[in-house]
Amino acid sequence: MKIKILYDDKDILAIEKPSGVLVDDISKKYPKFILAHRLDKETSGVMLLAKNKKAHEFLKEQFSASAIELKTKGGLADKKARIKKAYVAIVNGFVKNDHGIINKPIGRSPKDFRRHLAGRGARGKLREAVTEYRVLKRFTLPAPSLRREGNIQQSRPAKGEWLKAEGVKFSFLEIRPKTGRTHQIRVHMKYLNHPVACDSLYNPSGPCPKGLKRMALHALSIEFTNLKGEKIKVESKLPKEFAKILI
Repeated sequence: MKIKILYDDKDILAIEKPSGVLVDDISKKYPKFILAHRLDKETSGVMLLAKNKKAHEFLKEQFSASAIELKTKGGLADKKARIKKAYVAIVNGFVKNDHGIINKPIGRSPKDFRRHLAGRGARGKLREAVTEYRVLKRFTLPAPSLRREGNIQQSRPAKGEWLKAEGVKFSFLEIRPKTGRTHQIRVHMKYLNHPVACDSLYNPSGPCPKGLKRMALHALSIEFTNLKGEKIKVESKLPKEFAKILI
């Protein structure tokens, strides 16, 4: 398994995780390092690893400060170093507003233990979750260019809705999660009725662009402060399979 290194110093390593790779496999490849955060198996992009306990605690504080900032205006939280993450995603449908904020706690789905849920019906402890988004592009694909391939199950269009002659609508978004809940982006986009394309767990019957054999979610960049006090921004290029669709 080849892993591209995006940033490296004596305390912190930033890598580009491929889609389809479990974070547990990343841990096995770097057994002496500590995962600073996690990405879902099908999500690609930037991941941070700490090379020692001091670096891990330092990054952990920055992730915590990002969450505290939501509740604090001024004061200590605004003076702390904070993690800033940016993702890109292709979602089903035309998102109406050019930008917006989803502020909806996330709990467990009562129907599927693998899934989480925002809004009505969520069970268990509800955890605060905030996601900002911005529409980068809205586009339409003709129906023949839509197909489920590879390990993504064959899609069955509901009542033929997305096979209309005018084609199928998608939106390309920049997404900035302000909290780090499990499946947060996927759950919040599902709540917005614009689920991530090709997401076999939260959007199994939705249209998927032909040639896209993975979930359409990518961790584009992450900003953090290293142990020298330097602000670092690490970026991962847009996956080629995304670029082909967006041309």
